[in-house]
Amino acid sequence: MAKPHDPSGKKRRTREHVIGDLGIHHVQGFILRSGFTAERVYHDYGIDLVMTTYDTNGEAENGEVLMQVKATESLPLMKKSPALTWPVARADLARWLGEPMPVILLVYGVVQDRAYWLYIQRYFAGGRVFRLARGAATLNVRIPTANLLNETAVRQFADFRDKVLTQAWGAISHGKED
Repeated sequence: MAKPHDPSGKKRRTREHVIGDLGIHHVQGFILRSGFTAERVYHDYGIDLVMTTYDTNGEAENGEVLMQVKATESLPLMKKSPALTWPVARADLARWLGEPMPVILLVYGVVQDRAYWLYIQRYFAGGRVFRLARGAATLNVRIPTANLLNETAVRQFADFRDKVLTQAWGAISHGKED
């Protein structure tokens, strides 16, 4: 049903839609300039992009990097710390922390035309304790401004993935149970 103030009944592209698309575009640009690809997930449920990397021969490498992109008009930079804070839904955290492949949260600011990143599993593995089942619907994370998104960061995401795969080899058995 159309809203009373919109007599046309047409769907509208809001500023939030534009900002969200600008954030995805910003992140994809760095991924493409790094020689990799990113598939956009339209039914995302907490994951917006899946990054695939390629070796020097152009062959796809195993594993992937999962990304959630959040965009805002202006980044919420902290006054007394070189960081920004961002609210994360506990439901998203439950999904991300259960993923074996790296999940990278990226926060993009339109005014600054910059994005900062946080490796979610590493952030919470460092002794940060919280109760996933209890508490507020969101939890604030701190993203250091040193974590600026650029091609170096994108290659670092691939290194995170490689470290996960190195740990997984030998731990995963695809054979028959004894």
